[in-house]
Amino acid sequence: MNSASEPLRRRLGTTDAVVVGLGSMIGAGVFVVFAPAAAAAGSSLLLGLAVAALVAYCNATSSARLAAQYPLSGGAYVYGRERLGDFWGYLAGWSFIVGKTASCAAMALTAGVYLWPAQANAVAVSAVVAITAVNYRGIEKSARLTRGIVAVVLAVLAGVVAVVFTSGRVEIARVSPAGGTVTGVLQAAGLLFFAFAGYARIATLGEEVRDPARTLPRAIGLALGITLAVYATVAVAVLAVLGPEQLAGAAAPLAEAVKSAGAGGLEPAVRVGAAAAALGALLSLILGVSRTILAMARDGNLPTGLAAVHPRFGVPHRAELTVGAVVAVLVAVVDIRGAIGFSSLTVLVYYAIANAAAWTLGRRAIPAAGFAGCLLLAGFLPLGSVLTGFAVLALGAGIYAIGRSR
Repeated sequence: MNSASEPLRRRLGTTDAVVVGLGSMIGAGVFVVFAPAAAAAGSSLLLGLAVAALVAYCNATSSARLAAQYPLSGGAYVYGRERLGDFWGYLAGWSFIVGKTASCAAMALTAGVYLWPAQANAVAVSAVVAITAVNYRGIEKSARLTRGIVAVVLAVLAGVVAVVFTSGRVEIARVSPAGGTVTGVLQAAGLLFFAFAGYARIATLGEEVRDPARTLPRAIGLALGITLAVYATVAVAVLAVLGPEQLAGAAAPLAEAVKSAGAGGLEPAVRVGAAAAALGALLSLILGVSRTILAMARDGNLPTGLAAVHPRFGVPHRAELTVGAVVAVLVAVVDIRGAIGFSSLTVLVYYAIANAAAWTLGRRAIPAAGFAGCLLLAGFLPLGSVLTGFAVLALGAGIYAIGRSR
């Protein structure tokens, strides 16, 4: 029978956990994020990438320590609850679920736009249904599909970099981090930070990882390091062939890069890579959101029926189906790709709470730096995103207060 208290099965090793993290971080963002970053910082976007990576490293280190001590589903929801109190855990979980559900819809729509622009919403719904079905069948199948998607995306990115650097049209001087302002670099860092946010997905799967005290820190560190190397290499390539001005105005930077390198015939492959990256991100996002829902439902902060674990597949099937249904409805009726700016703030709040929780474990320099970095990047987000994000957080706090009063 289904049990709301039954633990999930530990089936993932280090390689699978790293792949899940890579599928989250090397997502559709790599195909578009360098344009707004270049608009903010020019050729100094590489400095922005370094700042984003530093904040991500602090967050990842804090997450790894906490995940090793609390190898349960839920990530910062569990850490905040155990180290800071129920409200802070709830706020972290609320931030993650709301922000990442919107991101799920955005990733599904991104895949639809790349694969069949005229029927983007229909393709997006089909993608959500297919990914939810894979996740429903067990974490091993999800990891296996993610492995294939990551391989395709990395192959496409490697092809782009190889074409650019062998084209004879690169100018290394364009990569020189000169002329950028502090404000521009921090704005670029705020945009680029979310390229690294997928390591949280590894932590939220802590209950399904074998030997978590050893596996989780290694997997988080490896996934972050590989992602940084990939992003830095791609950033140098597109900057060197396009220059900061052309890159800033590019709607599809990697496609523009291969065109400028004289290999416009590779554009269809870039589109396939972008769609695959979006689907990989969608898969890992649904995994992360459903596990956070599972943890919150176990504690009664969400309907307890959502904590049921499938007796055969060992997954929180009701939580996964709920996430899939909500995302499918969203992508069927609205295009929210441009309306999820609030998720930027919610993600930073999520990691700020994780760092605050890690601070209570001792060795406080890195958690303090991560917490300050989250606040710094949040301060340079667009005002509209900040206001919307705080409105969403206030709504969650109100729901929590009503629930407690009852």
